[in-house]
Amino acid sequence: MANVLTTGAWLSAPIKKPSFFARLLRANAEARQRRAERAVADYIASHGLQRLSDDAERQISRLLIKAGQ
Repeated sequence: MANVLTTGAWLSAPIKKPSFFARLLRANAEARQRRAERAVADYIASHGLQRLSDDAERQISRLLIKAGQ
């Protein structure tokens, strides 16, 4: 009997496609992540920050919390 790892048979095994709901949830999560990253980038650019201070991190946290509501 041939080993699956040596024959490459695992490459041809059928892959179960995620359900519509799972794909929808993933797309929603990715969109929210991109929106949060843009908000942080805009905040940093508008305030001319070279490095993050504790105050800047608190402000960004508040900004993200407000955006999530």
